Order: sequence, then structure tokens, then C-alpha cells
Amino acid sequence: MDSLSLLAVLAQILFGGRMLSQWLLSEKSKKVVTPLTFWWLSLSGSFVLFIYGYFRTDFPLMLGQVLGYIIYIRNLQIQKQWKLLPKWSQFLIIAIPIGIIAYGWNNGKFDLAALFSKDEMATWLLTLGIVAQVLFTLRFVYQWFYAEKNKEATLPLGFWLFSFTGGLLSLVYFLYRVDYVMVLSYSLGTFIYARNIYLYYTSKTA
Repeated sequence: MDSLSLLAVLAQILFGGRMLSQWLLSEKSKKVVTPLTFWWLSLSGSFVLFIYGYFRTDFPLMLGQVLGYIIYIRNLQIQKQWKLLPKWSQFLIIAIPIGIIAYGWNNGKFDLAALFSKDEMATWLLTLGIVAQVLFTLRFVYQWFYAEKNKEATLPLGFWLFSFTGGLLSLVYFLYRVDYVMVLSYSLGTFIYARNIYLYYTSKTA
């Protein structure tokens, strides 16, 4: 396994850890719950996956991580956890992705003409990837508005519906990209999303 694949594996271990801890706690509580570790692991996994996407020149993947990154930080702020980090850590967490994007743009790594070229990636596949990642990230936009309204960082039903739909589309995208680490991740994730939807409805009828 090369170093790039190890980055993807590390990211998926972090994301898998957040979903596994959330799922097990939810099963134990017989309802959907959201532990603090969910947001810390989300932020860490997103950071690593963003770097992976950069080296793999995977624009849809990077786009999804940038959108989610902001929301993870905001949820940590709502939970009063973000302020526990030293100021220099807060700065680096925000500055490094911005610096990577700026560096890639100035050095021609992100050439829009090349990005949308059929030589780089089929247009339909690029479109599928962007739609999947935007939809997948919209779950956190939905959750963000819900959290701001209720002043608590919880995961409502809409979050899981967006997750399940976006996860299925992302699974198809990564199958075509022959990225088996991501395929495994989204396969396991989709099962957990479906299980949380089930727990949500059963807890309401109990």
C-alpha cells in the first residue's frame, strides 16, 4: 500500500470511528445520539481526506471536505469545545487548507479547463462526483441550521436521509474512480445511515 492510500485509510479510520461510536451509543440508548467525539473525529478526518483529495487531484472530494470543515468547526463552537484549543491550533486548522488551495491554484494544479476536460475525467463522472459530495455535505448544512435554531449539536432525521442518498451516489462515483478504500468506507457508512434512520423511527413509535 502506497503512502497516498495510507492517507485515505487514516481518514476513513477517523470517519469510521466517529460513525461507529455514534452508532453504538445510539443502539445502547435506543435513539439517535451525538457524542462530542463525533465532531472532533469529523474535523480530523476531513482534514486528512482534504489532503488526500489534493494529491489525487479529486476536486469533488476536496469540495465536500471544505464545506464540511466549516460546519464541523461551528458545531464545536456551539458545544463550547472549539475555544478549548490554543489559538495557534485554531489558526493552523483553518489556515492549512486555505494555504493548500492557494498553492495549488497558483501552481496550476487546479486548472478549471483541465479539470473539466474529458482527458482528466469524464464530464458525467465529474458531475456525479460533485452532486454526490454537495448532497453529502448538505446533510451538515441542514444539521447546522438545525443546531443554530435549537442551540444543540444533534443529528436530526434529515441529516441521515441526506447521508444515505449522498452516500449511495458517492459509492457509485468511487466505484468508477476505482478507489476501493473509499468504496469500502461508503459501503459501511451507508449501512450505518440506514440503521440510524431505522432507530429514529422506532424511537418515535416506542
